[in-house]
Amino acid sequence: MELDTQIARPAAKLGEKALLWKRFKQQKMLHLFVGLGMIFLLIFSYTPMFGIIMAFKDYSISSGIKGIFTSEWVGLKYFDEFVHDYQFGTIVRNTLMLSLLKVIFTFPAPIIFAIMLNEVKNMAFKRFVQTVSYLPHFISWVVVVSLAFFFLSTDVGLVNKALLGLGLIDKQLDILTNANYFWGLAVGSVMWKEMGWWTIIFLAAITGINPALYEAAQIDGAGRLARIRHITIPGMKGTIIVVLILTIGSILGGGLGGSNFEQAYLLGNTINNPTSEIVQTYAFKVGLRDGRFSYAAAIDLIQSVISVVLIFSSNYIAKRKSDSSLF
Repeated sequence: MELDTQIARPAAKLGEKALLWKRFKQQKMLHLFVGLGMIFLLIFSYTPMFGIIMAFKDYSISSGIKGIFTSEWVGLKYFDEFVHDYQFGTIVRNTLMLSLLKVIFTFPAPIIFAIMLNEVKNMAFKRFVQTVSYLPHFISWVVVVSLAFFFLSTDVGLVNKALLGLGLIDKQLDILTNANYFWGLAVGSVMWKEMGWWTIIFLAAITGINPALYEAAQIDGAGRLARIRHITIPGMKGTIIVVLILTIGSILGGGLGGSNFEQAYLLGNTINNPTSEIVQTYAFKVGLRDGRFSYAAAIDLIQSVISVVLIFSSNYIAKRKSDSSLF
């Protein structure tokens, strides 16, 4: 009996291996796609992380790639320099305020829009509106800024011309160059560009809700608003929490849409610089323009560490307060 068991175990293992190999061959195309994605992440996401050590070294571009490992260690010198930089307060304020405004205004927008679309019964109109709403996501920020110039500039802007023609303003509004308008312009443009795209995720969450719940609520006399409040929103709760965690984690990078750098760099200029200069653009300028790669790496590392802390903290709070979390 014991001998039969010892013989059966290797046979069972061989059978499991054969089954796994057969399944692998059946799913070879899926494994190929996954493998390509992993290679992409390895090359473009994980390999560049070796450059983090530049933040702790006195690196010079003249020393090449080898210099990343052979340069002199300077410890926290560049971190201390950034914290004591005269622009530090303004840069951090701009970054946080711009990101917080986006979270406050752009995070609820796709949720509300998804609920509104879900209530539309005409499927042709619903598909048309949804398609039109997410198309701007595929437009690059360079094109978006060009459109903003076409509509909002003081010289050729159609908005200024229309407002002047209607007598609503006495002089042209310098929306693109006035520092007071930058945050509103940034929030409005990202909402227009990304709202429809994020709506797809929330519509998918609504689709997963059992239709029988709506039918039962309607039989019980629940109106449309009551059904939204007690069925639709609770059914979206898990998706909302996960997206919110990701948004909070990327708050220094732009929140929902993650577009702070593109907007600040393309819409920013010397006039609106007091509100458009953020951590990403500052690191980009000192890194490439001034050639201070170690200083720029230190700035980006601070931002990355804060983002990781925010993700874990928000995920922990979500797990404690609800049944949904990212991990």
